[in-house]
Amino acid sequence: MDAETLSSLEMIRDSARGIVSRGDLSRIRKLRYTTPGFDRAVWADMCTMGWPALRLPEDRGGVGLGMQAYCVLAEELGHGLVPEPLIPAVLAAQLLDDAALDGHLTGARLVIPAWADARDTLGPQGPLAVAGGRVTGRKLYVPMAAGADAFLVLGSTGAMLVDADAPGVGIETFETQDGGHFATLTLDAAHGTPIAADPTPALAEATLATAAYMLGMMDAALDMTVVYLKTRVQFGKAIGSFQILQHMAVDLKLEIELTRASVWNTARLWDEQGDTRATRAAVSRSKARASAAALKVGRDCIQLHGGIGFTDEHDIGLYLRKAIVTATQFGSAGRHRANFARLMPLKEEA
Repeated sequence: MDAETLSSLEMIRDSARGIVSRGDLSRIRKLRYTTPGFDRAVWADMCTMGWPALRLPEDRGGVGLGMQAYCVLAEELGHGLVPEPLIPAVLAAQLLDDAALDGHLTGARLVIPAWADARDTLGPQGPLAVAGGRVTGRKLYVPMAAGADAFLVLGSTGAMLVDADAPGVGIETFETQDGGHFATLTLDAAHGTPIAADPTPALAEATLATAAYMLGMMDAALDMTVVYLKTRVQFGKAIGSFQILQHMAVDLKLEIELTRASVWNTARLWDEQGDTRATRAAVSRSKARASAAALKVGRDCIQLHGGIGFTDEHDIGLYLRKAIVTATQFGSAGRHRANFARLMPLKEEA
């Protein structure tokens, strides 16, 4: 990267640190298993800083920054396990327009996308049943739905913007491992506004941002673990001096750096080439690696902490809980490996 790009990315990282308190997860603990599961005041601050508009061009009221900037921001939020739904909100912003977009960007109305028709899909699978301006159907695993003012319901043939309190809208929430929640959204002839937009590129960007978020999680978990290895004493020595534990920590560092290389290479390619078959394959490669690595890093960091790591009182467990939930968002590692193989088949030998 050139010096100007690096400076811009560092400014974004610094702005994120105004919300992310590195090493202090007390705010995150207070929000666990609450409704809506995030702080609307913090969300308002994010909107004031223009984060939901990050990927929008300036002529649509956006900031006009690239995927590298988006990934920097997502990575920093992952470091602090920030629960505010920025990635779903950025996805929604790319598909909204006019007054709906204005209210969403200012934080007056939070729009959450509802797109999953099954547990592990990469995009909307079926058409929306729309008749007379009303939509009927069901969407699964809608993130942080209790805090939504409206839902952007995505299908393979279009989208509908539906108010959360509209007649015919049913929201059934269930708690997730990390203290947040998903919801099943049931629509029974609910009135909505048609949205003409192709969600595929925005979903790919949300997928890559999720991989960057998990990269930040892994970094923070390993940092916390290294501090513990240097301070925990057993048999008169810091346990970090034990070779087997050093090897485990090095293996985790390698997992993280390979993930970092994949995510940043994909972000650069996306900024240079846009939405192509090759860049979508790169997104799947990055998400597959990040999902698998986040689970491994989370599990092994708990093991390196010993018995205390298994207690809910220790913060290290919060990273594994978040990884369990985030690893399958926008597609699991297995689903993205299959998608990568579909998009990038081996060349036939001459």
